[in-house]
Amino acid sequence: MVDQSRRSRLLTMKLTALVRDRGEAVDLQTVPFALGAAVLDDGVGWVLLDERQHRGLGPALAWALRAGVEHLHLLAEEGTGTLARRATAFRLPIEVWHVADRILLPAIAEPLPPLGDAPEAHEQFRLLIAEGGASPVVEHGVLVGEVRGLEVCRVVTDEFTGAARLEVGIGQHDREAFRMLHGDLPTVEAVAKVVAAVAPHRQHGADPHPLNRLGREQALRARLIDDPGLIGATKVDAVPSPLVRPSLKDPHPAIANALIDGTLVTVVVSVGVDLDVVPYATDARLATGNPTCLVVPVRDAVPVQREIAALLDDPMAIIPID
Repeated sequence: MVDQSRRSRLLTMKLTALVRDRGEAVDLQTVPFALGAAVLDDGVGWVLLDERQHRGLGPALAWALRAGVEHLHLLAEEGTGTLARRATAFRLPIEVWHVADRILLPAIAEPLPPLGDAPEAHEQFRLLIAEGGASPVVEHGVLVGEVRGLEVCRVVTDEFTGAARLEVGIGQHDREAFRMLHGDLPTVEAVAKVVAAVAPHRQHGADPHPLNRLGREQALRARLIDDPGLIGATKVDAVPSPLVRPSLKDPHPAIANALIDGTLVTVVVSVGVDLDVVPYATDARLATGNPTCLVVPVRDAVPVQREIAALLDDPMAIIPID
């Protein structure tokens, strides 16, 4: 088991050495930071990210707000291109550094990855997915079938034969198990079987179940599509995420375009207290070019999210819904 207090001390020592090597700090004050280490020097804050580095800008900004930081330096060993891109959206001066051993290199903002279309060989399964009762969705070149935001099937390319096939199940392990148990079941029936098992648990107000603890953001987006009036819209359509979702188990904001008072607005949907959702939303705004707002359940609309949103050059509204 990792000794967290010891790791925290080591990270603080590393950060202090990196800052002092630059010769800019005079009187460094150590300030607690849960996702790494942080020091303060006369209004200048230095944060070294350790956990979930690519999603560390939001937590670092929350720390900066509480510490009274006027200029933030953000240090990381990975994900610095993403961090640098998002940092440009804030009026608070933020410098992102890539840590290479004892050297700090200015991070270069990376462009968003292209979304890409699904291969033609995959598109042949679109109708089959729909006939099975799932919604065909393409994100980052992958065609999947969803039930209210939860993936229940996916088109994959066989690594040996190069042939495309539709795999049924929730996640890779479930798809493999389903193929072993029901390999002789016609594909449309296989999709329908999973859809029938999943759909009741993806409805708003359904009893707690593992199937509605996955993709909660996507389920909330599906609710907005069904009832746009919840956010004062006349129409809501799902749009692809600007970044690939790491896995079904990882929370990941869902994106939609909403027509509100005749204006097309990009909506970023989040569930749970996600300190990094505002920086993430800057990627969604960059991808669509639309005015952007955040939608969260009332219980998750914490003040610090509004404070982070207020630091943007172009602040975003946060809409809480029941």
